[in-house]
Amino acid sequence: MRFLRRTSTQEADDVQTEAGEGESSVESHTSKGFTPGKGRPTPKRREADGKRRGPVAPPPRTTREAIRRSRELRKKNPVSKDERRAAARERRERMMAGDERYLLPRDRGPVKAYVRDLVDSRRNVLGLFMPLAILVFITLLIPIPQIQQYATLLTTVMLLGMVVEGFLNGRRISRQVRAKFPKENVKGASIGWYAFVRASQIRKLRMPKPRVSPGQPVD
Repeated sequence: MRFLRRTSTQEADDVQTEAGEGESSVESHTSKGFTPGKGRPTPKRREADGKRRGPVAPPPRTTREAIRRSRELRKKNPVSKDERRAAARERRERMMAGDERYLLPRDRGPVKAYVRDLVDSRRNVLGLFMPLAILVFITLLIPIPQIQQYATLLTTVMLLGMVVEGFLNGRRISRQVRAKFPKENVKGASIGWYAFVRASQIRKLRMPKPRVSPGQPVD
């Protein structure tokens, strides 16, 4: 019974019909603004920049490697000694003047500036710490027992006085800082230690430079 079987001509017609329907569906999608996917995610800008610039060198693992890289950078961007000295001099001058951009992190902020002013407005026994250390070193070179005994006694008394003064100054300055900056989280131990270190330095060697003179009131 041949009428139940499909001839080869009918099968070819069916294939052409299906192909025509597929093309029409593709054209309909294209006409509606359909954009087929690329099959991969769009790369981020950082990845694209990295591919253009090339692979990023890993961080130096040793100090010697870091020094070698810094020398290579200097060779690529040569700077004269005079320019380096001028830049270092400018940084030091701005640091001594109290410029926030050039100060160390421990010295930045209005709280630390106020602490420095409070310390610099008074003469402290702690300021004799460095001269006392030099005196002790000199007495150790003198082979006279009596001088060494007196120097040891004087050093002990001075150190005890410095410790007591540093403790009292730390408490006083912490109270004044809390009253001046009530919204700041003031840690008494940190402020006291910062004031102690500042007071133990020779006045001319303090950095930044003192903005107030001894005896001048600080608001």
